[in-house]
This record gives sequence, structure tokens and C-alpha cells, in this order.
Amino acid sequence: MAKLSELKALLAARREAIRTDPQMPPKANARVRARGIARTKHAAGDVDLRQAFVDVAPLPPGNRARLQAPRPSSAPMKRLQDEADALAASKYGAAPSPSSWEIGQELEAEQTFRRTGLGSDILAKLRRGHWVVQGELDLHRQTVDEARESLADFLLDARSRGWRCVRIIHGKGLSSPNREPVLKSKVRRWLTQWESVLAYCEAPHHGGGGGAVIVLLKSPG
Repeated sequence: MAKLSELKALLAARREAIRTDPQMPPKANARVRARGIARTKHAAGDVDLRQAFVDVAPLPPGNRARLQAPRPSSAPMKRLQDEADALAASKYGAAPSPSSWEIGQELEAEQTFRRTGLGSDILAKLRRGHWVVQGELDLHRQTVDEARESLADFLLDARSRGWRCVRIIHGKGLSSPNREPVLKSKVRRWLTQWESVLAYCEAPHHGGGGGAVIVLLKSPG
């Protein structure tokens, strides 16, 4: 069996013969010479990386702007919208209020009120927006006692401001137990007991429908 040193000598002689062979293709001959040079440099530990990569061209810098997309909001927008819709429905009702009835053709009790001695045209004017609504009170989600106190304070404040026409929102009772309108009848009854209230009329659909009333107050003088 040949010794390892003899095999190395044979391999080196073969490589030298290939390198000096005139019939060897130029590219193959160059590869052999390059391998020999690289092997020699690796062995000597003097490989120059700068020289090795001298022909390498760096990539051009990018010219695109880096846009940072805004982070999506963490607010539950759909749930908030659903709550807002439910609140509006509880104030004004899910179904539109009757729009076909006119003064004198009320469909239920306490839709209108007129103080004795006033002309019958007062209610028609009130329902059709003859007076501009100058203030509004929302009694939604209040208890009976809270609503009565809020209504009293609001009417006193309206009188001191000289307001003639206000809107009281009592809701249709859709959020009440058994969906019964607790405040609706009570608020309308309380209004008839206030001397400063001349008349009221259930609001048109765009103004609250059966969940609100438009109230006419005495003039400041």
C-alpha cells in the first residue's frame, strides 16, 4: 500500500501536468491556477478580503419612502355604534310615531294638552313648529323621582330665561321592565299641573315622536 506522502506527491504531479498541458482549455487551466493560489493563500493565512472582493459592486441605496401605516384603533367601534342605536331607539322608539293624526284626532290619551281658555289653533301651531324649540330636557335612564326633580328645575330655568317653547324627552319605555313607558304618562301628567305650561303636543317623528312632547310656556311678561 502506498504511503500518504506518496499519494500527495502523485496528486501534486498530476495537477502540475494539467496546469502546464498546452491542450488544456484556458478556462479550466485558469480554474486550476486559481484553486492553487487560493489553497496556497489559505495555507499561509494571508487571504486579502478587500482584494478578493475588489470587483464586487455594492447595491444601490433604495429610493422608496418608508411609510408607517397608522395602527388601527383599539376602540370597539361596532359595539359603540350598536349602543348608540339602542339608545336612540329607547328614546324615540323603533317604530315611527303616527303621522296621520291631526289635532282633534288623537289616537291615544295624553297626546295633547291645552289650558282652558286658549284657542284650539294653539295645538295645531305647536305641532307644526310655529314656535322654535329653545331648550331640551332628556329624562332618559332617570328614575321617577329624579325625572320629577329634573323637570321642575328645567321648567324654572326655562321661565327665568324667557323661553316659550321647549322639548321634553321621556322615551317610549323600551328599556323599562316589560317595555312599559313609565315616564311617558307621568311626565305628561306633571306638565298639566304646572301653571306655566300652556299646552303640549306629542312631537312629530323627526322630533322624537311618541317619546317626546313639545311644550308651550307662558311668556315672561
